[in-house]
Amino acid sequence: MDEPTFTGRELDIMSVLWREGSGSVAEVRKAMGDTVAYTTVLKILQILEEKGAVRHEAEGRAYRYFPLVESSAAGGNALSKILDKIFGGSAELLLAQLVSDQDIPSEQIARMKEILEEIEEDR
Repeated sequence: MDEPTFTGRELDIMSVLWREGSGSVAEVRKAMGDTVAYTTVLKILQILEEKGAVRHEAEGRAYRYFPLVESSAAGGNALSKILDKIFGGSAELLLAQLVSDQDIPSEQIARMKEILEEIEEDR
């Protein structure tokens, strides 16, 4: 799967699988706070499998689902959409929004500066 795209509910389920490493329908539903019907979680997992985003293995009478897509791949695609649709393609505006209202430790700010400098050197 080159550029995964997920609906909001699919992303909710994928985030559980990324965090936990795998899950049965019941486990995923519980991790989501039992706010979604069992059959809905099952259907979405089946859709995600059709998309090539998850696979399953039999585990007794149930299936255990495993993510096949890295969260970073999905995150990059989602971020690109946000960059284009909300910030008009301006990485500067996106960065400003991302960090302006946050209490970011100085070590992380220093690392962000290093990353930006590395990017600039590579151009």
